[in-house]
Amino acid sequence: MKFTKMHGLGNDYVYVNCFDERVTDAPALARAVSDRHRGIGGDGLILICPSPRAPVRMEMYNADGSRAQMCGNGIRCVAKYAYDHGLIARTPASLPPDTPAMADATRFVRDLISREHGQAAADRIGSVPDVPVETDAGVLTLTLFTLDNRAEAVCVDMGRPAFAPADMPATLDGERIVDTPLTFDGRSYRLTLVSMGNPHAVCFTDDLDGIDLADEGSRIENDPRFPERINIHFVRVESRRKLHMLAWERGSGATQACGTGACAAAVAAALTDRADRTCEVVLPGGPVGIGWADDDHVYMTGPATEVFTGDWLG
Repeated sequence: MKFTKMHGLGNDYVYVNCFDERVTDAPALARAVSDRHRGIGGDGLILICPSPRAPVRMEMYNADGSRAQMCGNGIRCVAKYAYDHGLIARTPASLPPDTPAMADATRFVRDLISREHGQAAADRIGSVPDVPVETDAGVLTLTLFTLDNRAEAVCVDMGRPAFAPADMPATLDGERIVDTPLTFDGRSYRLTLVSMGNPHAVCFTDDLDGIDLADEGSRIENDPRFPERINIHFVRVESRRKLHMLAWERGSGATQACGTGACAAAVAAALTDRADRTCEVVLPGGPVGIGWADDDHVYMTGPATEVFTGDWLG
């Protein structure tokens, strides 16, 4: 079976092109390939599949084999793979759409490309708008930012955030859980719950260095009040335009980045008046740009990188 290793800000997955390959037991394959000592190594497995609703469909499995609805870093890589490998039409790159969200995304990408490749490369950036990708959270619309006819970064319309406990799901009372004190094994945390197609708990702290991510993340992820488990993120506010975040993903553990988690963190920060509705979220793997626009949709912009390809013999 041929595979491709890709990552978004270090949030790495093994990708399989199911237009050409057949996978019969995806959960078992996810566990095998994700093993960083005996497999390829990664935070999980993502299948790139045909779809009746879009050019491609993303099917995602965590490192433990559990199915996940969405992955913000993963969908950017799916879009890059589909564009670079000809699974979607290679329309000529154009100027980005003239909307405030796209203006913010374009500025973020040009700064990113300038730092990585120089200003001359940033000035050559084009865009391919309105690219649909089907996920378990619905069909999402993406704008690809291209350099020399390859996708370098992607802006994803992540849709509207949801806040009701039932959307997580969580067995908690109230219409929303916003900066609410909750106790886990005797420790109290103030949590804000946000669903971005998958569930997130956001905890603001002034001391990220003092967080024992494996212990505290696992405790909250597996609490019975979250019957399908939950992603947990610890966030420090640097300014109204910049957040720093540690990510703990259900089924995978600590990751270098979490795109949907960054969206949830930005929404939670704006909801509690800690930050503006457009900000940069800095993760261990690097920054991602988030905008919670006036149409109530959240737009996430970040890079996507192909690392290597190979043949899985397992």
